[in-house]
Amino acid sequence: MSGCIIPEGYTPRLNVYETQRAIEFIKRSFQKNLGSALNLKRVSAPLFVRTDTGLNDDLNGIERPVSFDVPAVDGAECQVVQSLAKWKRWALREYNFYEGKGLYTDMNAIRRDEPVLDNIHSVYVDQWDWEKVIAPRDRNVDYLKATVRAIVSAMADTQKTLQSVFPQLSILPQIQRDVSFVTSQELEDLWPDASAKERENNWVKDHPTTF
Repeated sequence: MSGCIIPEGYTPRLNVYETQRAIEFIKRSFQKNLGSALNLKRVSAPLFVRTDTGLNDDLNGIERPVSFDVPAVDGAECQVVQSLAKWKRWALREYNFYEGKGLYTDMNAIRRDEPVLDNIHSVYVDQWDWEKVIAPRDRNVDYLKATVRAIVSAMADTQKTLQSVFPQLSILPQIQRDVSFVTSQELEDLWPDASAKERENNWVKDHPTTF
């Protein structure tokens, strides 16, 4: 990973075995907390889809999906998923999710054309995805903010439980439940001569949890 940065003098709090235990604990706990907070049920995501379904997301149209043919299905071409954005909406309808209910899944994908490989970008993707059925009346800022706060609470609850099981990690910064909401325009008004990233960095110095 050419852009991976390891701080000078860094020493891990857990050994390799304990790190794997902690990762498993986080995934299991956060899924439970997130599902409870947002009324979500877990579904299994596809590793690949048939190309002719149109369910694979082409992201910005430049990334090339990993493709292969399946002789046992009349030679159909399939693609490893790059994003579940389209599939999740299809699944909500296919599985008869109703208003106020949603799904979450653990997505695995390959992005062969990822331009930068660093601490948070990889050719291999392992991430949570979720989608929810909401009513037109809920398409507003207040509902969005309530959802964000619920996600943050799920993260904070997960961290609290994690640190009780792995006290070596208690030294890490605590996730602040008090969420600050700010728009890009508001940041530009505050720091008109700074770059977008500099404005964000300036804001989060005093607002650790920001949306």
